[in-house]
Amino acid sequence: MSDHQVSDHRYRPAGNGDEPGAESSAGAVREMRLFVRQVRWEADGVVSVDLARPDGRPLPTWRPGAHVELALPTGIARQYSLCGSPQDRAAYRIAVRRERSSRGGSEYVHAFLRPGQGIRLRGPFDNFGFERERSYLFVAGGIGITPILAMARQAAAWGVPWQLLYGGRTAASMAFTEELAAHRHNVRLYPKDEVGRIPLDRWLERPRPGTAVYACGPEPLLTAVEERAAHWPAGSVRLERFRPRPRVPRADTDLEVVCARSDRTVRVPAGTSVLAALQAEDLPVAGSCREGVCGTCETRVLEGEPDHRDDILTAEQRARGDRFYPCVSRARGGRLVLDV
Repeated sequence: MSDHQVSDHRYRPAGNGDEPGAESSAGAVREMRLFVRQVRWEADGVVSVDLARPDGRPLPTWRPGAHVELALPTGIARQYSLCGSPQDRAAYRIAVRRERSSRGGSEYVHAFLRPGQGIRLRGPFDNFGFERERSYLFVAGGIGITPILAMARQAAAWGVPWQLLYGGRTAASMAFTEELAAHRHNVRLYPKDEVGRIPLDRWLERPRPGTAVYACGPEPLLTAVEERAAHWPAGSVRLERFRPRPRVPRADTDLEVVCARSDRTVRVPAGTSVLAALQAEDLPVAGSCREGVCGTCETRVLEGEPDHRDDILTAEQRARGDRFYPCVSRARGGRLVLDV
């Protein structure tokens, strides 16, 4: 994951009850104080970071595809995918590419984060929604390998057929290829400067019933996956994005938000996000990216029809109308009742 993570699958807190704030209800976000156990070079411009508890206690459980949010000492928060093993509860591993256009996240990790340093972490969160299927086709571009690595490892442990298409600018820039070498019969590497782009037309030309496609990487790659797999059965393709897609501006109107648990009603004027209005009233809704990409602010809808503007939910999930991201989304009909 890069400085931000975007997903087309619903956030589900990976709560197992062993931490304060582990509840799965909206607004309950686990926060921990960890320390940097190791920083390791993984590829040109990519380092991995192992994070552990100072007292050595096991960390909360997580599923492949989950991510955590680091609260950096600079005052910014960034989300990164977990790319270690869910069975290793001694440490969380993330990987960070040094981005030329970094807004402070990747630059801080590469230039200043060192072993022994303490850091605050929130999560884990699960946007990707990795489920057991009959077979898998994984597609990763660049640092998008991070959530896919854990998924491929899990598929191998299950004994489920899987293939990974992994592309990057150069072979030297592609992280974790040594780990993937143990599965060389399942992995196809596509360094762009040597062999060109991943041949998606060939791999996605024919739909494969029972095969789930999980893809993570830069927007051009994910757009290409969506377009070339448009004829696959609904729900076959599951994407995770780094940043929100460009949105067509929409005119806002005033709306009324009823907060059922708090027994409060909040007026949200046009031009103000629901999240900002709720937080201004000191209501318990967490937020982070404020772009509809990280899932931290997810709330449950009890009544009303959401006007979804996030980059997290699938079309099927939007149709259910039971989840809502108040940092960007609004309401059709001017009224929502939320579990807040």
